Amino acid sequence: MTKMSGTFKIESNDLTISTIYKDFYTVPDFQREYVWEHEHVEKLLQDVQDEFYDEERRIQEGPEYFLGSIVVCKNEEGIFQLIDGQQRMTTIYLVLCAARDVLVEVKSNAPEWLGKQISDVYADPRTGGDIKQLRLTLQYEDSDGILNHVAKGEPIDGSSENTESVRRIREAYDTIKEWYRTERQGNPDKIKEFLVAFTNRIKLIRIVTPSLANALKVFETINDRGVGLNAMDLLKNRLFRRISNEDYPILKKRWKTLVDTLNGCGGKPLRFLRYHIMSHHQIDIHRGIREDEIYEWFIDHTEECGINRDPSEFADTLIKCARAYANFLNNKNIKGEENRYLQNINLLGGSSLRQHCILLLAARNLETRLFDKLCEGIENLLFCYIIADESSKYYERKFAQWSENLRVVNNNEANLNKFMQNQFYHDMRRLRNKFNFNFKELGEDRIRKFRIRYILAKLSQFVEEAAWGNPTYTRLNHYTAKAVELEHILPQSPPDNNAFDRPEHYGLYVKKLGNLTLLEKTINSSISNSSYSEKCQGYRQSSFLVTKSLVERPQVGVNTRLNRAVRDLKQFNEWNAGAIDERQKMLGQLAREIWKIPEPDSEQNRNKRS
Repeated sequence: MTKMSGTFKIESNDLTISTIYKDFYTVPDFQREYVWEHEHVEKLLQDVQDEFYDEERRIQEGPEYFLGSIVVCKNEEGIFQLIDGQQRMTTIYLVLCAARDVLVEVKSNAPEWLGKQISDVYADPRTGGDIKQLRLTLQYEDSDGILNHVAKGEPIDGSSENTESVRRIREAYDTIKEWYRTERQGNPDKIKEFLVAFTNRIKLIRIVTPSLANALKVFETINDRGVGLNAMDLLKNRLFRRISNEDYPILKKRWKTLVDTLNGCGGKPLRFLRYHIMSHHQIDIHRGIREDEIYEWFIDHTEECGINRDPSEFADTLIKCARAYANFLNNKNIKGEENRYLQNINLLGGSSLRQHCILLLAARNLETRLFDKLCEGIENLLFCYIIADESSKYYERKFAQWSENLRVVNNNEANLNKFMQNQFYHDMRRLRNKFNFNFKELGEDRIRKFRIRYILAKLSQFVEEAAWGNPTYTRLNHYTAKAVELEHILPQSPPDNNAFDRPEHYGLYVKKLGNLTLLEKTINSSISNSSYSEKCQGYRQSSFLVTKSLVERPQVGVNTRLNRAVRDLKQFNEWNAGAIDERQKMLGQLAREIWKIPEPDSEQNRNKRS
């Protein structure tokens, strides 16, 4: 098949492996690495065996087996650059190399034609001299020369596995060798019989284009906006299509920086691309943007993003955002400095809470003081959303919507205050009643345990920071360390349920937030499942003021910081259902102060804002 459009020409032929490997191929250094794992290689071998052999493992006549297509273009030396299909072509090459090596192991000569499928000579286009050349070479850095070792029959047992590509290629090679030993019983005749069928009955379509840019275009079309490849792969491909050949090394280096930055922080590339779009561009907030729509979005907004105008600058923008994103995931600001509020958010949400990065990316250029203020507001907002049971999809859409306003704050504190009042605290005011109701019922049966620890840590931190003013207390992980345990004041395993005034509801009350506090591990182990009166001495010894205040209010002097910090903490002479309910109410009042839950909207405030 030939398609003509001016000087654009595509040639397409269906070829057997034996014909395919009469030519020489190279995988360019800007290509992604070998990604097939053991199961992919094993499935290919099993599919071929099922196609060519009957149930008694005898070769049978049958149709040819189609393995897909590859996209190539010739370089100046007449060697095909492999733009699409390197996973299949590398695996096929390993099948040939492994067959040769197993035959050597069983002391059988490999057929001469097999050796020529692995390496041969070609004429130097400049001198006409013979050059010994492997049929397939990998130029990307991650390959680290592993395929050369395999193709030349050199031992690889001692080779390093510095990259994932080296590991996967070595594992694929070992898988194929083991398959020959088991499925072909290491029998030279059966191995050669298989090779004849493999190289002559398996076909691929080879699509040849006159230039690398054309090949990349065909590659993109074949993959149909991401089928089999993700948006990151296709976006990379599109950028390479837009630059000149001499700029390839520069863009390759930049793209590697981008990928390494995201991999280094554990940030999923597709999630990053989604958040990049949502933080910098307008989207339909009612439906959001799915991962399978990312590449299509970039295609529809190429001019807006600058992909066509300056691919290198676009890549630089992604790198800057990725570095900021990596810092945010590591609880740091854009300068790489630790941020207490991002650390808190991580303790609140764990690895699943990432939506706030949309706002952080939009505000990444804020000066440190204003960025801290924004992060504190985000922590308060997220806590309100979680207690009020707002869905993550809701606040993801909200953050995308608010990003446009946040981008124009421009390091102006008045603008930031206005933004947070109109967006964050307006939404929190709407949720106040639901927050109060849910907090009143809060307990281990209503919220995940790590969030219970976060809440108790924040309550303890707030009181002690107010009491002592010591910078030590600004780090929340001081209260979430392994040396600090979650204490059930009403024991989880009591010697006698009937000692509690509402024994029929014991299981409910033991899980309530009002029944929980933080306690040093050394103290907790000594009081164990004792009664409240027996535990009181342990609580007095605790350094946590919220715990100590269960039994006595610490006092120093008159109207001191400490006295003011603990004045609203209640003491309890006995521990029953009423005490737990009263303490839960007290913690709720404290929580509204800590997380700055706004007061109900008054008529006067509504008129002022309108």
